[in-house]
Amino acid sequence: MLSTLKKEPSMVMGLLSGAAIAYGGYKLGSYLKENDFFTKLPSIDVPFTKESNGGELVAKVLSEQGVKYVFTLIGGHISPILAGCEKENIKVVDVRHESTTVFAADGVYRLTGTPGVAAVTAGPGLTNTITALKNAQLAQSAVILIGGATSDLLKGRGSLQDIDQFALVKPHVKWCTHISKVSDIVPALERAFKIAVDGTPGPVFIEFPIDTLYPEPVTSSWYQKNKVQNQSIASRITNAYISFHLGRIFSALGSTIHIHSKRPLLHKTPSTGDINTLIKKLKTAKRPVLIVGSQVTQINDLYTIETLQRAIQNLEIPVFTSSMSRGLLGSSHPNLFRHCRSYALKNADLVILAGVTCDFRLGYGKSINSKATVFGINKDQVDLYKNRSPTYAYQYDPGTFLVNLYSNIQSAKLPENWKEWVDDLTEKDIDRNVEISGLAKLAAKEGFMNPLRALQMFDEVLPHKTIMVADGGDFVGSAAYIVRPRGPLSWLDPGVFGTLGCGAGFALAAKLVHPDYQVWCIYGDGAFGYSIPEYDTFVRHNLAIGAIIGNDACWMQIMRDQKDILGSEVACNLAYTNYEQVVKAFGGEGFKVTNEAELKLALDSSELILQENTKPVVINCIIDRNDFRKGAISV
Repeated sequence: MLSTLKKEPSMVMGLLSGAAIAYGGYKLGSYLKENDFFTKLPSIDVPFTKESNGGELVAKVLSEQGVKYVFTLIGGHISPILAGCEKENIKVVDVRHESTTVFAADGVYRLTGTPGVAAVTAGPGLTNTITALKNAQLAQSAVILIGGATSDLLKGRGSLQDIDQFALVKPHVKWCTHISKVSDIVPALERAFKIAVDGTPGPVFIEFPIDTLYPEPVTSSWYQKNKVQNQSIASRITNAYISFHLGRIFSALGSTIHIHSKRPLLHKTPSTGDINTLIKKLKTAKRPVLIVGSQVTQINDLYTIETLQRAIQNLEIPVFTSSMSRGLLGSSHPNLFRHCRSYALKNADLVILAGVTCDFRLGYGKSINSKATVFGINKDQVDLYKNRSPTYAYQYDPGTFLVNLYSNIQSAKLPENWKEWVDDLTEKDIDRNVEISGLAKLAAKEGFMNPLRALQMFDEVLPHKTIMVADGGDFVGSAAYIVRPRGPLSWLDPGVFGTLGCGAGFALAAKLVHPDYQVWCIYGDGAFGYSIPEYDTFVRHNLAIGAIIGNDACWMQIMRDQKDILGSEVACNLAYTNYEQVVKAFGGEGFKVTNEAELKLALDSSELILQENTKPVVINCIIDRNDFRKGAISV
């Protein structure tokens, strides 16, 4: 027998070693055991027959989980999933780069609370998602990433696009698993949706070998080609193993598969003692500040975003918002402040960090008055204590905490001596607004626009129902001082990772989720380079998405300090590219503007185009270089 095996090592040993890698390295473990959170949910029964396929099961689970969109770039490994989604009336949105699939899935979660779904093919399809996947992890966004893979029998044998995908993905997700048989599909996916949203939300990855997704007759026909026709011992072992492998994959044939409904997302109710401790401290505070982060806006089934908005508005505490929480108080609430956060934190005697981490954005905790009483409210235990331990650390969902705080604080009499503090902050904010308005009036060089004035004009024409997407460095940083998000969940930016290239994916999600809203991207000319191919996607899917590009032919945020410190502009300069012509070539509309009259005409024309809701539009705004954000590099 040994001599026979030596004569035919490539087939026998290759198959067995490949199987050992597959089954030894990716065991599913105990997660398939029934749990109360599944067994108590309503379910549908799906018979699995020879005509059925794993892709259809995936689609049925997605449908039961409330998924309305799947973002993809097609590949043979995952085709049955996409065909199954089409049958389930889940909109399949095909894009031009895999990173866009994950950015779009991330955007869907942020806007709806339902994990977004991206499906990509094996190998390079998956590797292209890594930056967006890491961005979702750091932004704490629940994303379900589905990846194709080669057959378990061919793993490690040089199959097309076969790599160790877990080695790449594992550091960037909450959980990952490998599907080795059809009966694993439903419980693994249901588990993935639970893990993605529980605790600190984040992405998960599920790897589907190609033979778990296609119908049994199709998969069997592939393996028949590999069967050895002679009757040697080696060939009989090989053929027996192939039959065993097929039987294992399709052990669900003839059975009924239970698919459970979506599980409600609830959060732990904050204790009355913790709420009352904060109320007691607020009664004696003279200079309180509430800093609100993206975690506060993560949607659940306990309250609406409007309930959260009313709670924070009525707390009467000076509020600063960041990232996804921008717009939470509307565009001009009297308790909302924009420009004097550093001053407020240095002078506050009580600081509430609601879903905010003491990372570089808060000077690693040093931006906060060392004598202040700090309340940290965060889902994530690591983030709660990062760099500076709060005086009171509460591991709760911060949105739920603030809603409960307002419910309890209504019966408590808070001091009226905050008025002097609020007036102080208001004066600081007004002074900064006056300063920015003065800078916006400065004349630019002939043929260029003052970027601050361009952003003022942009802000003035946006309707209330607008979602803005921020993708860039210097121009977007300037926009944060001037452009006012109109309401809750109306501002999308990458978050702490500072990733460029999120614009197209976020805009795609926003327009699909809220088709009655205008969606506008604010791009730097450098960042726009990442999104250009997706204008083909917008046109093909009839998505009317607007964009304004601050085009200074430069990576300005880097160039200012690089030139001053190192005396070099190397790799910083671009060209004044006619981006509007590129978008026109894809079938969209575009305008190039160099002065206020041209920008006004372009904004008015864009408004009409977006109202027609048929195609995307880009305004290529040629802007002057300035030093408004000098020294803005963060480290």
